[in-house]
Amino acid sequence: MQVYLEGLNEQQREAVLHRDGPIMIVAGAGSGKTKVLTTRIAHLLATGVDPFNILALTFTNKAAAEMKERVEHILGNNEARNIYIGTFHSVFARILRAEAEKLGYPRNFTIYDTDDAKSVVKTVVNELGLDDKHYKPNTVYNRISSAKNALITPEEYINDYGLQQEDMRSNRPMIGQIYDAYCKRCYKNGAMDFDDLLLKFYLLLKTHPESLSKYQRKFKYIMIDEYQDTNTAQYQIIKLLGAMHENVAVVGDDAQSIYSFRGATIENILQFQKDYDEVKVVMLEQNYRSSQSILHVANNVIANNKGQLPKKLWTSNAEGEKIKLVRTATDNDEGKYVADAIQEQKLRNHYRNNDFAILYRTNAQSRSFEESLRRMNIAYRIYGGISFYQRKEIKDFLSYLRVILNPGDEEALKRIINFPARGIGKTSVEKAVLFANQNNVSMWNVLGQAAQFGYKASTLEVINNFVIMIKMFQSELQKKNAYDLSILVGKNTGLVKELFNDKTTEGLARYENIQELLNSIKEFTETPTEDGELLDKSLGSYLQQITLLTDADDDKGESDVVKLMTIHAAKGLEFPVVFVGGLEETLFPNAMSINTREELEEERRLFYVAITRAKQRLWLTYANTRYRFGNLTQNDPSRFIEELPEERLDRAFAGGNMRNNQSNQWNSFDKAKTGFRTSSQENRSATKEKPAYMVTSPVVKIKEHTPTEGFTPSDTSNLQEGQKIEHQKFGFGEVIKMEGAAHNPVATVKFEHNGEKKIMLNYAKLRIVE
Repeated sequence: MQVYLEGLNEQQREAVLHRDGPIMIVAGAGSGKTKVLTTRIAHLLATGVDPFNILALTFTNKAAAEMKERVEHILGNNEARNIYIGTFHSVFARILRAEAEKLGYPRNFTIYDTDDAKSVVKTVVNELGLDDKHYKPNTVYNRISSAKNALITPEEYINDYGLQQEDMRSNRPMIGQIYDAYCKRCYKNGAMDFDDLLLKFYLLLKTHPESLSKYQRKFKYIMIDEYQDTNTAQYQIIKLLGAMHENVAVVGDDAQSIYSFRGATIENILQFQKDYDEVKVVMLEQNYRSSQSILHVANNVIANNKGQLPKKLWTSNAEGEKIKLVRTATDNDEGKYVADAIQEQKLRNHYRNNDFAILYRTNAQSRSFEESLRRMNIAYRIYGGISFYQRKEIKDFLSYLRVILNPGDEEALKRIINFPARGIGKTSVEKAVLFANQNNVSMWNVLGQAAQFGYKASTLEVINNFVIMIKMFQSELQKKNAYDLSILVGKNTGLVKELFNDKTTEGLARYENIQELLNSIKEFTETPTEDGELLDKSLGSYLQQITLLTDADDDKGESDVVKLMTIHAAKGLEFPVVFVGGLEETLFPNAMSINTREELEEERRLFYVAITRAKQRLWLTYANTRYRFGNLTQNDPSRFIEELPEERLDRAFAGGNMRNNQSNQWNSFDKAKTGFRTSSQENRSATKEKPAYMVTSPVVKIKEHTPTEGFTPSDTSNLQEGQKIEHQKFGFGEVIKMEGAAHNPVATVKFEHNGEKKIMLNYAKLRIVE
């Protein structure tokens, strides 16, 4: 037996040894999927597969680097360096650079990050004479992004009746025209946004048969990690690339599909067996991460979902402690309780700060946790804050590098043309943009021929000096690596000197950030060059690498800090001790995601992901009252609490002065008297006696409704008070009030069996009865 197969369980070995033909590896949480993927690659190489014929796609650069490192460790050689391992976006960007001319793009095309893309959207909205407060760049960009990930081009968007009706209902009928103008502007700028890296690669394969054949022959073996997170574009690309050899291996867990808001389609993994003939299916059900108690709770929760691939995770790990289920009086009490518990666990069990994670459904929940951690001097870090590469001074410096590489990049050019100030004012810049649009050329072309466009002498001189400086930098592109060229830019632009001369605290921080950027470029250029076709040390290579970084790639795990993050951001991570906050109705599950069974099941999968991040200890917390949107709200416990197995729970209450040593009084009361909802006590009276210090809300049990056969949602854009409707979940009711903004109407509906509820019409699916 090959040495690398040692330590694999029977199912893992089965997945590794399957070489040819399609295979779906259903990898439950903590079941060692990364180990299986890397060992499978090692096995392919050990059995004679050329590394240049292997394509392995991930969702983070961090995961790709870990896979490559593990394969090299297993084989003891550098063959893994020749494998195409990377994120969808990084691998496709690499191929698109080689094929760019076929699509009419320069090889050094710019990759716009989200901020760049939204800036272009805002420019287009203003040029079309539209109100950017109504056509908000963020809203429009998200709409365009969704279209691209669904492989819908501007022309198809404009001609799609359903999409046009949606835009009409949201009172934004011009989104299709904005989408079209946005794409044309990006093309003129020689730029692609993140979503273009998928859409353009798909179009390359669809419209250039020779390119499709080339990459089908090249990628004889394809592996996709986290397949449940793929969207329509990624799915279609894999179908095209894998059509010749069908050696497609997908690894994923439908129970962890939580990114539908990004376009991820759970059906991709649920229907994989229908996409190929004779698909081998391997279930990885042994969990190596969590205690038996944690895993039992997770299994109980996810069993309530109907749309899933049946599996039962098990573990040989120790039983472990019961799960702590803690109810607090307020959200501030929730934060205090968690901070106290962390401090206690550090003292009692010798944990470090980085052994703890606090997870929540929405970013706004971090406040109470942050305040409590600060009061107790517990170091923490929030994920999802402003990225290092999004800071103004970093964006300014990188914009110089982008213009050197691609002078057609109008967004970068506008950012640096008068920074540091050199006498090219706003009016001169607007004139250059106007001339560029009128003559259908780039802004750079206008600057290069500024004398023809009527600039006054003093402005003309400054523009010419700027152009000469950029051209000087460009002349060094082939002579200098990314670091040496960056040093040249820093000195000659005056940007570094300006920051150095700013002696304020903020100025010092900005200067230090620039030095850190230069350090990162230095590190990039000094890392040993990889063999074969892999990335070089050029400026273009560096810019592509940092543009495609994710939050997960930013974390090097070096600081001893408690980690705070949304559950979405925690996917793929694990921690010895986990706190999950805000287990309340309308917060988790989120009020925006309970209108259909599909939405509710994704919320339950999100809860499952949160639970399975924990290795040794798990706390679930929620509050009676919480400030939301400036209002104090009374909260019902989350319906997911009903799905927790009672025998695995250790309940507690914390609030007011009843924290810590008195919190265990919960267990001294009959649970039927607390107003606490459990699966065995669903119909208790809300009027039963309660302990004096308990603050509870009456529990409302929703009566489930079976939709009328052939239920089809109606157009509710003109819904009126007095109309009768049917809701998929709440049943039949009458509209008694209409309120909210025109673009976001809210209906108050009195349901026959479920009382009054406020329904957001942009998200609910209602059938108008009369």
